[in-house]
Amino acid sequence: MTITQRDRDLGTAYAMKPAQTRIELTSVVRGTPMGELLRRYWHPVGLVGDATGTPKKVRALGEDLVLFRDKHGRAGLLHARCCHRGTTLYYGKVEEDGIRCCYHGWKFDTEGHCLEQPCEPDGGQFKDKVRQPWYPVEERYGLIFAYMGPAEKRPVLPAYECLENMDEGEMVEADDSSIGGGGPAVIPCNWLQHFENVVDPYHVPVLHGSFSGPQFTNMMASIPEVKFEKSPRGVLVRSERKQDDGKIFYRVSEAALPTLRVVPNPRVAQFARVESIGWVLPIDDTSFRIYVAGRVKASGEIGRMRSKFNGKFWWDMTEEEHQQFPGDYEAQVGQGEVTVHSEEHFGQSDRGILMIRRMLTEQLEAMEAGRDPIGVSFDKSAPQVEFEAGNYIREG
Repeated sequence: MTITQRDRDLGTAYAMKPAQTRIELTSVVRGTPMGELLRRYWHPVGLVGDATGTPKKVRALGEDLVLFRDKHGRAGLLHARCCHRGTTLYYGKVEEDGIRCCYHGWKFDTEGHCLEQPCEPDGGQFKDKVRQPWYPVEERYGLIFAYMGPAEKRPVLPAYECLENMDEGEMVEADDSSIGGGGPAVIPCNWLQHFENVVDPYHVPVLHGSFSGPQFTNMMASIPEVKFEKSPRGVLVRSERKQDDGKIFYRVSEAALPTLRVVPNPRVAQFARVESIGWVLPIDDTSFRIYVAGRVKASGEIGRMRSKFNGKFWWDMTEEEHQQFPGDYEAQVGQGEVTVHSEEHFGQSDRGILMIRRMLTEQLEAMEAGRDPIGVSFDKSAPQVEFEAGNYIREG
């Protein structure tokens, strides 16, 4: 049976064309275009405190890993599947110089070297010929970062000015509960559905204002005048809102490639440079989480940035309340596990989304041509990365 012109004219769902998704932008597994691009950067995979003498499961970019810390204080990130007979190292035992598999006792250090094969003659005559797959890690800002790409393309881990230079009485605090995601720690949809939200200021007065009630502050409630600009790292969003006293509330956010959300506090606690950075970690193609590090004056301040809906946290709400007071979680997960790009209809307010998709596509093309993507540096003396983001007040 064919779709008739009448079906199309009536606009019924029966006349819809086959759905298509831009998999080159959404899929994060190894060997895919975006999977390879993401692997050219460092990604947080846990809090510093997550690396202990008890192995911890980690899933990042579609790979199952195990995080631990040996008795010398060295953090290790190994593939979960033991290279001997394939059981998971999650059930392994952390020892002074590595982790021992529960199945046959093979022991690996934090860089995957096989130290012992106790069931083999002489403790393992070929242990130097096998190596457990591993990834380099570095600890900074209370987070553990991993580099999961080709060894010869390993960049330096960037330092960020807003997390390096403290104001009086400040310290850096890290959080792994996906603040900014609007829901639980693990969010069941594709990472790009959230990352694009960073460059969508127009949803704020609707979703977080008139529709679900003011979830932030009245200063954020009006529809802003917006300018989108390409930055050296991603897309800048400059928003202006006129206030009753004639002054202008000027707000700058940035989506920095590949996954950074540089978003000043939506509650506008102060008019100043951005307080925190969020890293969107794609767990796999259909889930992600957000790690945040920010300047605070007291422990727990990062967590207090979390949105409330009708006075309740997301996990305290009933299903009826989620439907009545939707937020970022509902709007993004509501697009499906991976959104259908062929069914989108863009307007003028969607310029930021188009820009970020274009920039990601340009980086895929750069890599295919043998060039390094933007924001990657191999210079250990490179200056700190500075962001313009923040909440500011201007005279009208």
